[in-house]
Amino acid sequence: MSSLSRTPSMTAAAPLDLSRRSPAFKTAAVLAGSLFLTLCSYIQVPMVPVPVTLQTFGVLLVGALFGWRLGALTILAWFGEAAIGLPVLAGGKSGWIAFVGPTAGYLFSYPLCAALAGWWVEKRWRRRLPLAFTGMALASLLCLASGAAWLSLSIGLEKAIALGVTPFLLGDLLKSALVAVSLKLIAESVETRRRGRQDDQGQA
Repeated sequence: MSSLSRTPSMTAAAPLDLSRRSPAFKTAAVLAGSLFLTLCSYIQVPMVPVPVTLQTFGVLLVGALFGWRLGALTILAWFGEAAIGLPVLAGGKSGWIAFVGPTAGYLFSYPLCAALAGWWVEKRWRRRLPLAFTGMALASLLCLASGAAWLSLSIGLEKAIALGVTPFLLGDLLKSALVAVSLKLIAESVETRRRGRQDDQGQA
């Protein structure tokens, strides 16, 4: 009975369960998440017209861990930091120019990707690694589709797919797998600590 009683809580919230935290804690989480996204942005391999970065990894992991609402809000806060001139995007870019350049389509998709990752974890994954990978891969495909759609406005659809989708497919699948593994490890760690606290309280 005890394992059955825990099942809803394991699937109804993101692993960090930030929805139950205080506003101050949520604010700190958003700031920490935006810093993590910045660090991921600085890890890149130069390519034309779109560089390879760990931004997608960061976006998906933040969404998966924070939940769909707070995950999307963290992405928007990160965008706000870029908009006011902080060098938080890939290559240290900042300002509104980043949101009209060749990578803007990918950026526009990030809040939706984070929300999709968070929703999938809250509603679908059930602590199963293949399901986690599926959700992260879907969110990655959403990002690639948005990026290609934006690029197609300037270079045409065929070139947009060739330059903005094909080179990134394998890398995005690998990043999706890495997010899924990271998510499972973090979720198991959080659950273990939660059970340990419950056991300590029961013994007390």
